[in-house]
Amino acid sequence: MARAASTDRTPERRQAPAGEAEPQAAPRKSSRSAEPRTPRRRKQIEAKRSAILDAALILFSRAGLHGTTVEQIAEQAAVSKTNLFYYFASKEEVYVAALTRLLDHWLDPLRGLELDSDPVAGIGEYIRRKIMFSRTHPEASRLFCLELVQGAPLLRHELETSLKELVDAKAAVIRAWSAAGRLAPVDPHHLIFSIWATTQHYADFASQIDALLQTGLDDEAFAEEAVRNIQRIILDGVRVRADD
Repeated sequence: MARAASTDRTPERRQAPAGEAEPQAAPRKSSRSAEPRTPRRRKQIEAKRSAILDAALILFSRAGLHGTTVEQIAEQAAVSKTNLFYYFASKEEVYVAALTRLLDHWLDPLRGLELDSDPVAGIGEYIRRKIMFSRTHPEASRLFCLELVQGAPLLRHELETSLKELVDAKAAVIRAWSAAGRLAPVDPHHLIFSIWATTQHYADFASQIDALLQTGLDDEAFAEEAVRNIQRIILDGVRVRADD
């Protein structure tokens, strides 16, 4: 992937934000190399980083990495460009941090599938939480989709480690449910892929839904209707039947 322009990557000098003490000089290779010395300082830095990531997420989801500038992120986050570079070493670091945080939130609903839970109820709740994530975090879903469509060049390691480990673990749970006769025989990975496709569609293709139906997940009644229908479609395919 082409590297971002130097104006987006190398600041003249990192300065502490207004009202904060000037930190000790830190190695240039990473904005995280100097750990905060007190819990209060650490909390302040994490809060500011989170605000910058929230602002960047909106812009990245619309224009991608290369279509977004550091100046735009700073303006959206209401910080100066110099202050932004105090918290992040480069635009790429902001992007990767936003994606990594997003992936953790995106995976959270899947963690709820446990071997000792009811399979149909558990999968039904997973569907609900995925659609509600699409409703409350549409920009996050679209950014994740955009990164994957581009081949996930900056997220490949996370996909091959944390994502794969969790998906394989939950696939084993689904496989065990089927083996115990608690769930119809189904390939667990294809089941998970189907849930991802149907639930994320409502965020990633929201403009298409709006064009066809003049509504979307912002409408609570429509969101609940989406949950009920996707649950019915998926769960009717995995419930144990007499001929299984």
